[in-house]
Amino acid sequence: MNFSKQLEIALCSDDITVKKQITLDLLAYCTKNDLEFNYEPKSWDKPSYFHRCTIVNPRDLPKRNHLDTDEGLAKMVHAITHIEYCAIDLALDAVYRFGFMPKEFLLDWLVVAEDEIRHFIMLEGMLHELGFAYGDFAVHQGFFEIAKKTESSAMDRMAIVPRYYEANGLDVNPQIIKKLENRKKDRIVAKMMDALFVILEEEVDHVRKGDKWFHYMASKKSEDHKSLYFDILKKYNLLDKHRPHINVQARKRAGFSCEEIKILGAKEC
Repeated sequence: MNFSKQLEIALCSDDITVKKQITLDLLAYCTKNDLEFNYEPKSWDKPSYFHRCTIVNPRDLPKRNHLDTDEGLAKMVHAITHIEYCAIDLALDAVYRFGFMPKEFLLDWLVVAEDEIRHFIMLEGMLHELGFAYGDFAVHQGFFEIAKKTESSAMDRMAIVPRYYEANGLDVNPQIIKKLENRKKDRIVAKMMDALFVILEEEVDHVRKGDKWFHYMASKKSEDHKSLYFDILKKYNLLDKHRPHINVQARKRAGFSCEEIKILGAKEC
């Protein structure tokens, strides 16, 4: 198998069936074979969803309100679907770009990609039930931009993607569920809430994987992982972002220490 070529096809395709099949093939192959990192990773100027979605500045995104209408609910589902789509490419890109890491690293992020593909398919199905499809609403390319910024550093990637952005998702997810609570008698809303519970539980594991590999690289540098983590957040201007709700228990399960959680803004841990 041409490992790097298969990853390039998956990363450039906006067809979820292509991404899924390649991910499953690579996972099966990696489980039984050792890999050699003997290629120069490419860098792309546009995200794989470029031809499928209208990309706008984050401040121009459609407002996610009026959750009592199918369109309002679809806008919210679409936003989460886009996050899951981006998460697929981020996981596959980690495998492609940091193929010099231990085999367990590659297997971990292929498993994450498989999870994110399942999340995307689940959410896309709900969009279809509401009468919409992925690409019907505008999206931003913030995750693609952060992938570009961290493409030369596996440590920065682990700190910023799973240990910052995905960890923030652990905080936001329960707040979305709470917003939907008063409409849970609606079948599609109840289905959405169930999906969010599944995603929350599996994202804890994704953040835990990022935590594991961040610690692994910090120990290789013989550096204190806590100070290193916050130095990286500062480098990317992320340290002072406001976090009104911190999911303390989920973050602890994902590997965060109480010291880190309090620095991020929690009053108690």
